[in-house]
Amino acid sequence: MRMTRMMLKTQKHVTTEAELPSHQLILRAGLARRLAAGIYSLSPLAYRAIRRIQDIVREEMERIGGQELLLPLVQPAELWREAERFDAIGDELARFHDRGGHAMVLAMTHEESITDLVRSVIESYRQLPQMVFQLQTKFRDEPRPRAGLVRLREFLMKDAYSFHATQDDFDTYYEVVVEAYLAIFSRLHLPVLVVEADTGMMGGKAAHEFMLLADGGEDSLLVCPNGDYAANQEIAVAANERSERVEEPLVDVYTPGATTIAALCEATGCAPAQTLKSVFYAAGETLVMALVRGDLDVNEVKLRNVLGKDVRPLAAEEARERGLVAGYAGPVSLHVSGPVVLVADDTVVEAGSLIAGANRASYHLRGATYGRDFNADRVGDIALVTPGMPCVRCGTALEQRRGIEAGNTFKLGTRYSVAMGATYLDEAGDLKPMIMGCYGLGITRALACVIEQHHDEDGIVWPVSVAPYAHHLVLVGGDPAAVEAAERVYVALGEETTLFDDRDVSAGIKLKDADLLGMPLRITVSGRSLKAGGAELRVRRTGETRIVPLEEVVTAASAMLAATDKS
Repeated sequence: MRMTRMMLKTQKHVTTEAELPSHQLILRAGLARRLAAGIYSLSPLAYRAIRRIQDIVREEMERIGGQELLLPLVQPAELWREAERFDAIGDELARFHDRGGHAMVLAMTHEESITDLVRSVIESYRQLPQMVFQLQTKFRDEPRPRAGLVRLREFLMKDAYSFHATQDDFDTYYEVVVEAYLAIFSRLHLPVLVVEADTGMMGGKAAHEFMLLADGGEDSLLVCPNGDYAANQEIAVAANERSERVEEPLVDVYTPGATTIAALCEATGCAPAQTLKSVFYAAGETLVMALVRGDLDVNEVKLRNVLGKDVRPLAAEEARERGLVAGYAGPVSLHVSGPVVLVADDTVVEAGSLIAGANRASYHLRGATYGRDFNADRVGDIALVTPGMPCVRCGTALEQRRGIEAGNTFKLGTRYSVAMGATYLDEAGDLKPMIMGCYGLGITRALACVIEQHHDEDGIVWPVSVAPYAHHLVLVGGDPAAVEAAERVYVALGEETTLFDDRDVSAGIKLKDADLLGMPLRITVSGRSLKAGGAELRVRRTGETRIVPLEEVVTAASAMLAATDKS
């Protein structure tokens, strides 16, 4: 491709909103232009890389038996109501009415439509298992799009779905998909960490995320340095540090001004782990009191999972209206207006006596004991795990990392097949719900991840497997012999694999753009290079440079690319 014909414009500077290096380089290299918040137009150069990524994903999915199909982006709302997600999902789901007045949605994911298709096709266990996948546009009305192509509202995604007759068959195949994902990321030269994750709006029994470690990553991860455990902080668990359970009598303690755990500890001489923290949320019209030890914080994702419904922090004014005493609320003798649900972290149940709010200004209760003085409607792990807490598997202090989610896998179980009647006849002739798995991988996000992982101060450093073009041919100067030699090299290399900078601009601009655009191998032809013996070949990743006779350029380029692809 000749750069004089390419629709491309590079930039020296980008806006301050570009936080991640990948976002900055995507804009500087002209790979994408912002059309609206979280919506980008991709340039021809970017789309060539996208196609390379899609080809890799497609090959690995087909290798494990996946069949490619295409499902609609626009879907009837009744399908989502049938799966009980239409009302459960908030404004992220784009809803509208067509000209006939029918309620429709723009799909952010395709569980409903694939389940609808499969239930009309699969009748017998003999037709199972099945694996299908698609490369499709999605729309999620993300409230806070950020980081360029990392968190978008409209994006390209590969999603796959498998259907099974038995749990054993599903469990076996789930690991096959995980290995396929690791193969994909290996071919994309993305070192990912597989972590346990929240199932979120997808539902199901368990999930894993494939995280690219990056300082500017949107997710916080807790990782055992021994490699025994890794999880998204949203659902991370830690080993309980148990101490002897001590029960004390319940007594009032005068604590004026002690409205925080730190102030309470100073007033009473206790440690944070000897106090009870009460945090209030709203779940619709219901008041939720979340109880954790004072040295811990509430994890809202875990709280939501225990309750089975979304929660939001209770505003100060709402708290006053419900009769709560700010800084002094607690579960003992709690009296509030309207419905209330108490949720206790399991460490509260095990802790014995704690110092809790007395529901009176300036007073706390020493000796508040679970099971004797108060009980909860729900008990479970609702504590936020933080760095330094012990690994649940080996006890080693957990470390924090930041990551960008590059892919995810979900064990959906029968979540959708039961709700939507996706059944099959087993060997005994009984009707059974199919067991489902879901496997997502962001294509546009993968492009950003590749650039985030592979760049330097001068620009992008494409891996050979993803690069829009393998070669960047640069003609320097107007020497007729150099012009003729460059044209011959271009033909020999092939226009499909070569970006040819034939522009009438300075050598400095061309070489800077070559570093910015980052094709794996730069080939420079000039009067100087011809005098030195031919063309100058330079590997973008390593800086290795060689002068090669013109007739040997194709062979030498192939060898140098093969060597850098393995590095």
